[in-house]
Amino acid sequence: MKLVDKSCREFTNVLSSKAAVPGGGGAAALVGGLGAALGGMVCNLTIGKKKYAQYEEEVKEILRKTEELQEDLLKMIDEDAENFLPLSKAYGLPKNTEEERAEKERVLQEALKIACEVPIKIVRTSYEAIKLHEALVDKASKLAISDVGVGVQCLRSALISGQLNVIINISMIKDDDYVKRVKEETDTLVAEGTKIADEVYKKVEAILS
Repeated sequence: MKLVDKSCREFTNVLSSKAAVPGGGGAAALVGGLGAALGGMVCNLTIGKKKYAQYEEEVKEILRKTEELQEDLLKMIDEDAENFLPLSKAYGLPKNTEEERAEKERVLQEALKIACEVPIKIVRTSYEAIKLHEALVDKASKLAISDVGVGVQCLRSALISGQLNVIINISMIKDDDYVKRVKEETDTLVAEGTKIADEVYKKVEAILS
């Protein structure tokens, strides 16, 4: 059974166990998926309401995009687990001779880049979903506005958590150009994304107060 198909309780139990996967990456993807889903819920609760008719088409488009991002993030739960396997195997390779040590290092460097792929995507996708919440907050039904706040906070957490999983991997990667490129992209997205998420949350608070 895929991790994404487990019940909430099953997933939580395996997450808390000694099993190698899921870990922080899978958890980040799930939290991001929940954040996107909350945005979708708010869209569905807004569409069809006369009070928000002027935003109908925009909200429908936001809904379409949140559904895509939600599905992408949920797929990343298992993708992250699959990408971790080469790294876990690389750590177990023998290193008794010079040749074995060189081969282990080569495999390890390749595996670290593979392990980085999904966390980078989590950062990118969470950022996109945060931008959708930014577009939604002023057009959403006020009856569901708190869910915009919850959704954007889930995505903020996924954004930062994705970055942490990038950091732990690139800290061991010796390809300086690759590390620089990944760090510049993720640092920029996290800085901008957290700023937007905080602004959206403040708007929600202001509406509720």
